Amino acid sequence: MTQTETNIRLAVGEELCKPVLFINKVDRLISELKLSPEKTYARIDKISTEVNELIKKVRPKGLDWSVDFSKNSVAVGSAKHGWGFTFGILKEKGYTPVTVFEKYQEGDINWLRENLPLDEPILRMVVDHLPNPVTAAKYRIPKIWSGDLDSELGKALQTSDPNGPLYGMITKLFLDPKQGYRATLIGRVFSGTLHQTDSLFLVNSRSPNRIKRLGVMEITDLLDVPKIPAGNLFALYGFICPSGETFVAADTVPKSKEEQAKIPTFEKIRYACEAVVSRSIKPQDPHDLGKLGDVVGKWLQADPTAQFRLDKESKEYILSGIDPLQIEILVKRINNQVKIDIGEPIIVYREKIDKRSKLYHTKSSNTHNRILLYMEPLDKKTEELIESGKVTDLQDPKERAKFLREEAGWDAKEARRIVDVFKGNLLVNGTSGLQRFDRIKNDLISSFRNWLSECILAKEPAIGLKAVFTDLVIHEDQRHTQFAQTASMAYSGFSLAMLDAEPHIYEPIQRIDVKTPQGTESGVLSIINRHRGQVKNVVPEGEYVRIQGKLPAAELIGIADEIRGTTQGKAFFGYEFSGFEKVPKSLEDDLILQIRRRKGMKDELPTPASWDRFIYKRS
Repeated sequence: MTQTETNIRLAVGEELCKPVLFINKVDRLISELKLSPEKTYARIDKISTEVNELIKKVRPKGLDWSVDFSKNSVAVGSAKHGWGFTFGILKEKGYTPVTVFEKYQEGDINWLRENLPLDEPILRMVVDHLPNPVTAAKYRIPKIWSGDLDSELGKALQTSDPNGPLYGMITKLFLDPKQGYRATLIGRVFSGTLHQTDSLFLVNSRSPNRIKRLGVMEITDLLDVPKIPAGNLFALYGFICPSGETFVAADTVPKSKEEQAKIPTFEKIRYACEAVVSRSIKPQDPHDLGKLGDVVGKWLQADPTAQFRLDKESKEYILSGIDPLQIEILVKRINNQVKIDIGEPIIVYREKIDKRSKLYHTKSSNTHNRILLYMEPLDKKTEELIESGKVTDLQDPKERAKFLREEAGWDAKEARRIVDVFKGNLLVNGTSGLQRFDRIKNDLISSFRNWLSECILAKEPAIGLKAVFTDLVIHEDQRHTQFAQTASMAYSGFSLAMLDAEPHIYEPIQRIDVKTPQGTESGVLSIINRHRGQVKNVVPEGEYVRIQGKLPAAELIGIADEIRGTTQGKAFFGYEFSGFEKVPKSLEDDLILQIRRRKGMKDELPTPASWDRFIYKRS
């Protein structure tokens, strides 16, 4: 299905991970669809063939990474019922696939779980087919690490050398409810050896941290181990950080912040999703607001695909995730630690512009500072580079400029003058000979980010914007250049330019992929059409019909129950973030006003009049 294809593209094509295949939910083919053994084998063979076709397209050149049931790199089974097997395991135990069908007819699922436990084929496939760390490091490190491959560290990483410089990555954060939700960090050592007594320096957050306990995980328990050599997974606690953090030994880090910024990191972990559904959460006891922030912060470090922010006016946290189910799981976990009231699901939209604005000249509240700027849409290629994490605010400006010039055709001089990269938007310094800019640079960046996070149509986040200031007058007295002053001229300039650049509301769109038994497809098609969806493909696949299309995320709330109802629960379905599309013109104004009312804003569309007093007029 669509999500499987995306994960194969990311894991095999982007991260260069050799795959093995587990085909799940075989119990449904037997007990719901009542397929014969022959038809079930044909289905499994077809799935394996389709997966191999995709692997062949994305795998590294020269490597045969296909999966094959006859070679024990494909397992089949049921995660729900806890059984599974490979061809070799069946042969060893003297069973045949028909044995599974017989046990389902007898209703003896316990026999399957005891005699064909699922962990056995999964572990065997990993051991027998996946490469050891030394073999994998040779082709993976050049792909996932940004540093000098000929350096001492580069060579140690490529050989997974336990005697090399310490270098690793935190890949998962586990919050154990049995241990008071204490954070256990799980990761991998790629070079050197990690010792219980080590202090680590986290490269992205630039902070030193001490290990309190080191070991490996056995399900939810940490087994103490004094040292972990390169190539191995580890678990530790003593501090907390988000997944994706690169670490080195603290005693090897240069004191200079400029040198620390040059320490190379692993490529950012990519997620093929976007936080597009929100719910407000508020502590039942107002005194728990701070505690709630700490609890939510921990859970979001464990699940970086979600986001949250505090609405200062309503004293509510707004929790955003990729779909209603993710939010539901998160709020249950949070509620176990802090009792909360939960709002209804809300869709998160985006604000974008269609054309370049004219120049706007605005002044600060005290009239002592001025900015001249315009705004235009980012080109599609640059948007893609920012979205994929290949262009960030943390990059060396010269390297970023070179990359944009080569990949997106940017002018070299303009590319070097990027001031900020934030959530799919750019701020560019288009001036020359500017004085005292360093004094207000951080304040200007903060203003830009705050403005982008709650933009002007309906306080929804902006994307795809490029703001360029071509002149900036900064008062020589620092008392007149405080944040409140510079923020007022920046906010008004950004707002006026955006209104002139034809802003629109864009809604999140999800690809939907449904496999439903023949004879039930008309009900599914009707549901998709009724919810402003578009059907892209309807393909018979044996006893199933596969329906692929796209739907606005706003229409997905409750749709799962409708699909289950019309197919008697027999459909397989999933959805995946596709992107943002402009809200139909006939719905846009009403939607903007509806969002503004919900947020307590004025019940009218914004106009330039709101910022007239900040326009600078030469006397």
